[in-house]
Amino acid sequence: EIYARIFRELRPRTPLPEIRVEFRRYASANAQIRLSDGVLLVRIADTLQEAPETVHEALAEILLSKLFRRPVPRHANDRYRRYLNRRDIRDNLDQVRQARGRKRMQHPTGTHYNLEEMFEELNAKYFWGLMARPRIGWSPHASRTMLGHYDSSHNAIVLSRILDRAITPRVCVEYVMYHEMLHLRHPAEHRGVRRCVHTKEFKAAEKQFDRLAEAKALLKKL
Repeated sequence: EIYARIFRELRPRTPLPEIRVEFRRYASANAQIRLSDGVLLVRIADTLQEAPETVHEALAEILLSKLFRRPVPRHANDRYRRYLNRRDIRDNLDQVRQARGRKRMQHPTGTHYNLEEMFEELNAKYFWGLMARPRIGWSPHASRTMLGHYDSSHNAIVLSRILDRAITPRVCVEYVMYHEMLHLRHPAEHRGVRRCVHTKEFKAAEKQFDRLAEAKALLKKL
């Protein structure tokens, strides 16, 4: 009923298609929509099944707006993001990711750099050796757009395999590792609809990295 009503609001002259809404066991709060052969198929993570009706209305506005290439209404986006940013919902999603998700990563010992040894060196230098070591590894693929990331659900730091090359200066790999260690030290903050990943504390700590400007300049060249 929700999708039928919003469909009519967005496309009043278009015949209403058959609408199917399915809840799937996704590892996160994912949702997909597709219109094909007169059938509007909506697939939503079962973690959202018990969400309030207003949240499902907001999600429907978001999905249908994207389907018809229209701007997503700000009120819908804000309502949906506020719901996902609730602490109880975030905690539940983390548990689901841990139970259902699988973290794809390769051994930390690469061809040129050993990430576990690098972590311990940086830990001793910048964190007095007090940071507990998470899972660490190289990414399965050599990504150029994401050089590293920290996954809090799986407590894992993953660096892009593209850095594990002879032409990559060690200071570049150290900086990317240090940056991800800061995500472990300074978790993201949630403020209403906003998710602040790089907090003031994070940015201040990042400036403590030796040869910061040099590392960033070298990464740009690479």
